[in-house]
Amino acid sequence: MTPPITSNYSLHTTEILRSSIFKAWLADLRDRRAVQRIAARIDRLAGGNPGDVKPVGSGLSELRIDYGPGYRVYFMRRGTVVIVLLCGGTKSSQERDIQQAKALAELWKDTP
Repeated sequence: MTPPITSNYSLHTTEILRSSIFKAWLADLRDRRAVQRIAARIDRLAGGNPGDVKPVGSGLSELRIDYGPGYRVYFMRRGTVVIVLLCGGTKSSQERDIQQAKALAELWKDTP
């Protein structure tokens, strides 16, 4: 008798929420290739493959996109199936962007 086939893979689905500040930042980017690369990384994040991610404190993480000026997307997890994209920026505005992300995270903590 042959053993049943088992899989080590699972379908990972994560809901991605975007803050209005993140949406405005992404819409204002003029480099269309950068927008495509950022969108591709967000898709990977939703699929459970975040790639180059670094924790920045207060439960927030920085999704690092190695393209152009070094784009960054700041996000937090809510439970196991929701990710909230808070804001974005570049390597040069990193410190200011992290502070903004922390302030936005406080607002999102109380939202259902």
